[in-house]
Amino acid sequence: MGNEEAVFYSRVLTELTLSFHIIYATIGVGVPLMIMIAQWVGIRKNDEHYILLARRWARGFVITVAVGVVTGTAIGLQLSLLWPNFMEFAGNVIALPLFMETFAFFFEAIFLGIYLYTWDRFENQKKHLLLLVPVAIGASFSAVFITMVNAFMNAPQGFDIVNGELVNINPIIAMFNPAMPTKVAHVVITAYMTAAFVLAAIAAFRLLKGSNHIYHKKALFLTMKLGFVFSIATALIGDFSGKYLAEYQPEKLAAAEWHFETQENAPLILFGVMSDGEVKYAIEIPFGLSMLAHNNPKAEVIGLDQFPEDEIPPLYIHYLFNIMVFIGMWMTILSALYWIGVNRGWKRVSTKWFRWLIVLGAPLTIIAIESGWWLAEVGRQPWILRKIMRVEDAATTSGQVDLMLMMFALLYLILGIGSIVVLSRMFRKNPVERELEDRHMEKGGDVQ
Repeated sequence: MGNEEAVFYSRVLTELTLSFHIIYATIGVGVPLMIMIAQWVGIRKNDEHYILLARRWARGFVITVAVGVVTGTAIGLQLSLLWPNFMEFAGNVIALPLFMETFAFFFEAIFLGIYLYTWDRFENQKKHLLLLVPVAIGASFSAVFITMVNAFMNAPQGFDIVNGELVNINPIIAMFNPAMPTKVAHVVITAYMTAAFVLAAIAAFRLLKGSNHIYHKKALFLTMKLGFVFSIATALIGDFSGKYLAEYQPEKLAAAEWHFETQENAPLILFGVMSDGEVKYAIEIPFGLSMLAHNNPKAEVIGLDQFPEDEIPPLYIHYLFNIMVFIGMWMTILSALYWIGVNRGWKRVSTKWFRWLIVLGAPLTIIAIESGWWLAEVGRQPWILRKIMRVEDAATTSGQVDLMLMMFALLYLILGIGSIVVLSRMFRKNPVERELEDRHMEKGGDVQ
């Protein structure tokens, strides 16, 4: 296997690993907050349905955490195996956030274990709720620290380069680089949004399958309302991300927007296809890109004509950007319609076709997360460390990467199928109606 093949298979394996891991990592970051909110609502309203909602979500969350641990470990392993030159060059800089990410995970796992073990052991449920605070914090900060590593790769700082080596390293400055605020905020908030819409899809699916229990209706209303709130926050942060790119990574913004020539009054190009170097069937919004980049419709936006050809990211990231934005807008509108419809008594939001749209929202938001992650990673090309180290210079020269790719692909297939089977059996064999009946009988109350 030549070096080009090693680079190719290393990129494919890393992309496969990150694409698989991001699903479980996103759920792992977002679901703890959903659990905490559901239990808080249950305590505040003295509503057993919300308490049970938190309990059942927590059970499923454990399975996703287990898979996330495996795939997260695979990422750490592959950094050393597939990108040894990068780790040798920059390992001292990213060691601190990688360690802090591990610490945050163990912090989360310890309190999650205590939380699960102490169900029904507190007379005051507020004390039990407090155990979820470190779980949610640990989950979110796991994402914060690992995203800091990615942000550093996009905006490296906190060191000097002497004779091809990094010296005078300051990990704190490296962690708090210009890319960090928007990247961290975007990753964390979209995780909350995705988790809310995935849980909403589960509730809508149960209602479609004939379980008309009030429990599922409450779950659907709560998660759709939270999904709407976080989708609005995601849109605002996306606007800040565009302004960051305009200032610090203009080549990435220009490639994502198919902005070929530097100009004032720059239009925003949505959709379209690239054919023989020409953009066709696109929707052009006058002054849109100038507004996105600088909040000024007359501002000049740097185009791809200002960069060497070998430093321009792949132009297909435009499609990834469109997919991410379109799905985000669609889910914002859908959740807003549902929230307003329920409050105003619209019957259409309770129809089968509308609930199927909510169910469809789960895979759509996962696709949006994947598109956003690919946009972030591919948009940095050809650099693994922007303006300092190229991808081909960072990769291994091993001839066994293709074998590793097949082995890890098999592992992910087993983990993916296994987690779906375990989760479906877990809840199918223990339906909410039976669990509510059992809990009320234990308390000596009437079944609701």
